Amino acid sequence: MLRFAMTFAVTLALALPALGQQLPQLEPLPEPPPPPAGMSDDFEPEVTILQRDGDTVEEYRMNGRLYMIKVTPPHGVPYYLIDQHGRGEMVRYPDSSPTLSVPMWVIRSW
Repeated sequence: MLRFAMTFAVTLALALPALGQQLPQLEPLPEPPPPPAGMSDDFEPEVTILQRDGDTVEEYRMNGRLYMIKVTPPHGVPYYLIDQHGRGEMVRYPDSSPTLSVPMWVIRSW
């Protein structure tokens, strides 16, 4: 108990000078500049909802490119078709959502 009291006293003695210091006055940040000309706000996907043979099909596109399809059959258990590599090859995920979807971006295409 004596060791705790000594540690507390030393800590308090070291902290007291810091309590007397003035905190700097904070100022609000300036407004961010507008985006450069020619840059678009196309960051949200385009979603098209279709009805096919009783299934509800939701197609997700980014910049006109189809990257995911969600199919909800009449029994209500949806599954996903995802283009993992950007080549137009859809892979089916049978459960309600993919267990692991690693972010992948196309850096260069030609």
